[in-house]
Amino acid sequence: MPLSLQLALAACGVSLLAACSPLILRGHTMQRIALSLLLAMAGLLAMSAGFSGLISGGGSITLPFGLPWLPLHAELDALGAFFMLVIGSLLFPVAVYSHGYFRNEQRITPLLVFMPLFALGMMGVVLAGDALAFMLFWELMSVSSYFLVTHEHQHLENRKAGFIYLLMAHMAGLLILGSFATLYAAAGSFEFAVMREASIEPFWASAAFLLAAFGFGTKAGVIPLHGWLPDAHPVAPSNVSALMSGIMLKVAVFGFIRVVWDLMGPGDFQWWWCALILAAGSSSAVGGVLLALQQHDLKRLLAYHSVENIGIILIGIGLAMLLAHFGHPMLAALGLIAGLYHTINHAIFKGLLFMGAGAVLHSTGTRDMESMGGLIHRMPVTAVFFLVAAISISALPPFNGFVSEWLTFQTALMAPQMGGALLMAIVPFSAAMLALAGALAAACFVKVFGVVFLGHARSKMAAQAQEVDGWMQAGMAIPAIFCLLLGVLPVLFIPLIDAVPQMLLHVSLADSVHAHGWLWLTPVSASQASYSSPLALTGMIIIGGLVFWWLHPKGRVIRRSRMWSCGNPHVNARMQYNATGFSQPLRRIFWGVLQPDEHVHVERRFHKLLTTKVRYTVHVGDLAVKHLYQPIGRLTLSIARWLNTQHQYGIHTNLTWTFVTVILLLALFA
Repeated sequence: MPLSLQLALAACGVSLLAACSPLILRGHTMQRIALSLLLAMAGLLAMSAGFSGLISGGGSITLPFGLPWLPLHAELDALGAFFMLVIGSLLFPVAVYSHGYFRNEQRITPLLVFMPLFALGMMGVVLAGDALAFMLFWELMSVSSYFLVTHEHQHLENRKAGFIYLLMAHMAGLLILGSFATLYAAAGSFEFAVMREASIEPFWASAAFLLAAFGFGTKAGVIPLHGWLPDAHPVAPSNVSALMSGIMLKVAVFGFIRVVWDLMGPGDFQWWWCALILAAGSSSAVGGVLLALQQHDLKRLLAYHSVENIGIILIGIGLAMLLAHFGHPMLAALGLIAGLYHTINHAIFKGLLFMGAGAVLHSTGTRDMESMGGLIHRMPVTAVFFLVAAISISALPPFNGFVSEWLTFQTALMAPQMGGALLMAIVPFSAAMLALAGALAAACFVKVFGVVFLGHARSKMAAQAQEVDGWMQAGMAIPAIFCLLLGVLPVLFIPLIDAVPQMLLHVSLADSVHAHGWLWLTPVSASQASYSSPLALTGMIIIGGLVFWWLHPKGRVIRRSRMWSCGNPHVNARMQYNATGFSQPLRRIFWGVLQPDEHVHVERRFHKLLTTKVRYTVHVGDLAVKHLYQPIGRLTLSIARWLNTQHQYGIHTNLTWTFVTVILLLALFA
């Protein structure tokens, strides 16, 4: 058995041991230490398995359990190794963070059980070598995360979010099961190795693609299938939210690539598949960030940014599919690497953002940004790490988010003209949507950092906030370092990812990436595009130092005075921009898309011309929830009420319905 597969199975075994630890250990402190230690060990083993699999390859094994006639198989190829690396790179810092986060948690036993099972489910999906193992671990991942979402089940908000999440997770599972059933009909086996070799007719290939796209798209939170995501992420514990957004959504991306790219193969791609993925990615990227801009709940805002970044990943994958379909394998490999690089980047900086939000929630007791402000003075370490993640997600150099989005842009700019007018238009359109999403994301995180960390405290809770403990700071420091390393040294990491396009497309970009050494990243050739993050970082440091020296010359005393407050002698927090006010201009620009519900109430107590108080309220709803999910919910409840009335008519009515059902089934299938 190869070393990489041994390490991956060991990571799964350690996660299972962590889930069983509450049966052995007693006492809050011992259980918390066991959870952090074992999950951190599982994360390190997963990272080691990923690196080993990408460098030296993997293998497969038949597991000694399963059904007597249907054993389970485990395999670790380049694709699985990359996603094991993604899982481990976030699981390890979250485990360290959890040791401090759970210090004052009263009901810790459910978390001790379901967090390791959640990690085990995600790793099991990546290691699955057949459809049965894939679905078993997929359901383990979904069910365990449901119990984590509803951990504080005494709140109605949590129970509602958990119900919606579980409902949509099982709908996604049914669609994925249908995709595997279609492939099984063509291959005659549940094993992935057999499915890869089977030939499938175009009609059934399209059916399998659509089932996989909608199933995995629901789990990944692609618009308009994202209805569960902005409700589930905010109510879960923040370390769980980091794992759900950072890893679980990427496991859905892995499932899509496994089914469509690996089991079916680029030879089965049809042009409209590629157009559908590009359209879904573009709408998710822009729609997600527009909805995020209008939120004042910090974790809900981050949840909508997960929708945005899944869209960016899909733009890269969609471009790769389109280029592979039209016979441009090198550019297709570049698009695939761009999507995969953004996958690990998003896992790291989004995990860091949720850990930062958890630190703020831990210290202030609220997720409402309108009640925050000035936290940089009371939580300076958290503010620095949050700023690193905010710069990364805004795709600004020299951090990692810029590199993956730059690679996606290069893929779109280098793409030649293909097919008809639709395909000629959809590539530049997707590139334009990516640029718009990047600009809006930067604006959104200027708002977030300014409202949460800068200015004056808007509430007593914010004024009394204190910095979190060393364990939580260490958990945030690790992904912050990863953000910088992946941004400054992409030339050293991209050749590892190159094993995935070598496996799926049988082409390599390693030679072009390394053509000019570790200093320059050249996706295809230096004559077309190149980028040097180390030089960019050096230039920023030099320019920043010169500006600081110019503004703070030695020997000159800096004069400090009170700020101008328009003649008002008292400066208070109400004079600051709040989250709602900051996003108002963009809400006006995108009024037709967002369709906000605004109300202005003017109060005049003493005279009709003398205004004493003005109250402004605005609510921006999710149009997909309003126009898709709520009508379906109302229709379902109406049918349920009608069926309930039918049950009251007695046995004769029930027998009549049974007879009609049998007749219909005979007419359809006889």
